[in-house]
Amino acid sequence: MNVFYNKEGIGDVLLVQLQTETPEKIHPEQFGDITLIKDVAGTIAGFNVFNASSYTDLAEGQQIEVSEQLVTSLQNALAKNGVDFTLEVDFSPKFVVGFVEAKEKHPNADKLNVCQVVVSDEEKLQIVCGAPNVEQGQKVVVAKVGAVMPSGMVIRDAELRGVASSGMICSAKELALPNAPEEKGILVLSEDAETGSAFEVKA
Repeated sequence: MNVFYNKEGIGDVLLVQLQTETPEKIHPEQFGDITLIKDVAGTIAGFNVFNASSYTDLAEGQQIEVSEQLVTSLQNALAKNGVDFTLEVDFSPKFVVGFVEAKEKHPNADKLNVCQVVVSDEEKLQIVCGAPNVEQGQKVVVAKVGAVMPSGMVIRDAELRGVASSGMICSAKELALPNAPEEKGILVLSEDAETGSAFEVKA
């Protein structure tokens, strides 16, 4: 789940995204201060909360950190407006330290590599990466599917030149880190960085 709030830009409205993919056709349903955004199958892809500041305390003009307190406030807002829907939220970090376990050339693109990246004891991701400096054995920053980059881009499952890719290995510039180099290339972390640990990104 991703949550956005920009009072100056769009007013006192909280935008809640429940799916990484935007439905091709949407069917809005209004319940008081809540507008549900449904896809053609009737699945709730997200919802908007109008008069949002009356339901929860909000920081203005940025992506909102999804906390248990915020989810409780959103659940209460849904209930107060007659919406019978239970939020199921993954609180695990979306930016983590990954270990590039293997790298091989993309079969259909000279400048791309297919990397196997360990992001926890139980999870390994296949990520297609075009950075010239990516190598096996590196510790890197991985934006997992569902992560929102500082630019506002949402990371989604993708297929690059016929190869599936889940997530992104990030550069310092993509992470909006201070003094990020202009040259293309991923951010390589020190060897003692803990695989699976959260990497703080300021959106």
